[in-house]
Amino acid sequence: MAVNLLEFAKNEFVQFASEIGEKPFRARQLMRWVHGSGAADFDVMTDISKPLRERLKEIAEISAPGTVRDTTAADGTRKWLLDVGTGNAIETVFIPERNRGTLCVSSQAGCALACTFCSTGRQGFNRNLRVAEIIGQLWIANRDLGRGLTADRPITNVVMMGMGEPLANFDNVVAAMQLMLDDDAYGLSRRRVTLSTSGLVPAIDRLRDTCPVALAVSLHAPNDELRNELVPINKKYPLSELLAACMRYIEKAPRDFVTFEYVMLDGINDTQIHARQLVELLQSVPCKINLIPFNPFPQSGYQRSGADAIARFRNELMAAGMTVTVRKTRGDDIDAACGQLAGQVQDRTRRRERPHLAKLAMTTS
Repeated sequence: MAVNLLEFAKNEFVQFASEIGEKPFRARQLMRWVHGSGAADFDVMTDISKPLRERLKEIAEISAPGTVRDTTAADGTRKWLLDVGTGNAIETVFIPERNRGTLCVSSQAGCALACTFCSTGRQGFNRNLRVAEIIGQLWIANRDLGRGLTADRPITNVVMMGMGEPLANFDNVVAAMQLMLDDDAYGLSRRRVTLSTSGLVPAIDRLRDTCPVALAVSLHAPNDELRNELVPINKKYPLSELLAACMRYIEKAPRDFVTFEYVMLDGINDTQIHARQLVELLQSVPCKINLIPFNPFPQSGYQRSGADAIARFRNELMAAGMTVTVRKTRGDDIDAACGQLAGQVQDRTRRRERPHLAKLAMTTS
């Protein structure tokens, strides 16, 4: 059975080269072709001998998830629905901007954390994505955005903010991110790869010591009581533990701050009292706060905060000396905006059938 080279971490390329009797430099060549150049077959690998190319055809393949649907929004945002087998499909989003192109990458088919305002969380959970399914999203996007074997890559930044909780699929996500960072693969800097987590504290510490990329935390509430409702993992890792982990992470992070994401929900977490609580909560944490207008989806039960409420909330934070941005909504006409990714998930949790179990899941885990 052929091995899929997109499945390999860097050390596995080296191991593969050794197993077929080749020297370590062959591993670097293969990485450069597969990831650096986006090669889809072995015939284009012109600096590899023809006999080795023929052998590679027999024992290896370069196989990314298949594209089910490819949609472009009015603002240029592009979304792929990718088949990952057994009835599951994930979504990947490219956001073009004047000076950069950002790819939002998924890490799981569905999500087990059940954040109440997130469409992915409502879909339930099936499984973790493999390395080839994670890095394959970047490989596919680079190909479809017009990069040839020698052309510049259109993607300058990657955010692990798609479907799933990245730190719940730690080993595969880190292996994929290490390829993103490797000069023989995608060559991105640690500042240009961001991982967003709902707050798995032990895994934040592990990431700090293994692959400290830029860190974003899905906060969404200024106190434990409200966050327990919106982000149920808070019951296991409350705010005091989460913020302590953030402070530890900054010691090795490529940036000297953590980004806190805060979705703006009308009448839920958007009052000036909430803003003042947030100031008090984060006053000793070097951070940037990213306010995210809620992006609606069917049966969400929430409404987006009004523009005036968002402005008042932002101004309250800025008056306290905090760095605040309001995220511009992109791709909402194709359901590609933050919190809208749903894909197609064969839900092993049966959450859609038994929604009351969503909250129980995190209190008993």
